[in-house]
Amino acid sequence: METLVNWLNSYVWSPVLIYTFLGLGLFYSIATRFLQFRLFKDMIKLVFESKSSEAGVSSFQALALSISSRVGVGTIAGVATAIAYGGPGAVFWMWFMTCLGACTSFIETTLAQVYKRKLDGEFRGGTPYYIEKGLKLKWLAVLFAVITMIVASILIPGVQVNTVASAMNTAFGIEPVFTGIVLVVALSFVIFGGVKRIAKTAEVIVPFMASAYLIVCIIVLVGNADKIPEMFVLIFTSAFGTNAAFGGIIGSAITWGVKRGAFANAAGFGSETFYPAATEVSHPAKQGLVQAFSVYIDTLIICSATAFMILVTGMYNVTPEGKQPIVNNLGNLEPGPIYTQNAVESVIPGFGAPFIAIAILFFAFTTLITYFYMADTNLAFLNRNRKVKLVWPKHVLRIALLITVFYCSINTSAFAWALGDLGFGIMAWLNLFSIFLLTKTALKVLKDYESQKKEGKNPVFDPTKIGISDAEFWEKESLEKEDSERKDRKIISS
Repeated sequence: METLVNWLNSYVWSPVLIYTFLGLGLFYSIATRFLQFRLFKDMIKLVFESKSSEAGVSSFQALALSISSRVGVGTIAGVATAIAYGGPGAVFWMWFMTCLGACTSFIETTLAQVYKRKLDGEFRGGTPYYIEKGLKLKWLAVLFAVITMIVASILIPGVQVNTVASAMNTAFGIEPVFTGIVLVVALSFVIFGGVKRIAKTAEVIVPFMASAYLIVCIIVLVGNADKIPEMFVLIFTSAFGTNAAFGGIIGSAITWGVKRGAFANAAGFGSETFYPAATEVSHPAKQGLVQAFSVYIDTLIICSATAFMILVTGMYNVTPEGKQPIVNNLGNLEPGPIYTQNAVESVIPGFGAPFIAIAILFFAFTTLITYFYMADTNLAFLNRNRKVKLVWPKHVLRIALLITVFYCSINTSAFAWALGDLGFGIMAWLNLFSIFLLTKTALKVLKDYESQKKEGKNPVFDPTKIGISDAEFWEKESLEKEDSERKDRKIISS
């Protein structure tokens, strides 16, 4: 099975997909006049603007959900594997991917907001919704929804739980089977509690775990302050092939930097379109900007913290695929959380392994609950036009996720990563194709947002005014607003 998955990955994650991520991100950056830099102040301001409602969550809750999904194992184990196979230069290409990915995230999130719907009293939206309404390709929307349900419940959770099990075993000697059982029980409590419980759990855990992780990073950097300049030189010289040791692996640096950067921030996969679509906002571009900001939080802050701790302490190996080791500081250790654990241990003995294990536990747990939300939203899409909703598939998704969590906690990490890469890669191909065809729509929304801002207004979205059709929720909202204003004018005139 592992051989088959690796063979499929060689096609799914071919150089074509790598350069599609980069090319599309650059295209969107130019088309939006680099909104990821121009509108940075708006991104921060909008995080706390909207409030939750009966139908939707607040912008902050959506941001927490999105960061919960993004700030997972990819920010610790993923960064370690990028350095192990691509060298220190892979860190620069992760940063580069982030700057472009922020713009890609804005586009896909804005589209998710434009075509969101209210189903069973809650906002639902995401990639299948904008494929169906924006592209008018119902078959492709259904295909994406089915694939995403499989990916979210079976293919990608393994990366999270396997890394947790490995970290807990290293730190506390806990057998993976027991870690798997605890995760299954805890996850059951949350995913059987509904969307609101998922959002509230993420809202509480995410700020706490991210802050603690950054504090430890600062302590490690302070303990190695004299090596920080050397670390930055190493990153940049390795990224551009001018470093004597890493000059021959610039291709690996780009590939692994983009691949793991994309895995960490998930911009372009379509997996981060579901939570933002559930947000209560007055204009789609607002949540698009908030989600662009979440990409920065994930990669430029959390991933960088991991990379800095590993590199400044020298706790890493570099062995490009199919080549001899270039750096071998840790013997035969498999790339993963143990790199970061050793980095923290070198500065705070006896603390590094337990702390990183607990951090991974929190990171991975919140990621797992957002995976279920992703699968559940796609099920809601498939159920959207049914008079009698199918309930049993939701139970199947829950059980599939819990079985995957237990199974992958006791399986090999290489197989878990291969499954995760395959799942996200398939989603990326479908989503990147879709958002590219809907570029014009997203740019119209951005232009409308900025025009209203220039007029001193709080942007409110009316799709008919800018020539966007089939945005059912917003069309209804606009009509209700017009009716309300008409009634007010009548009352005033009388």
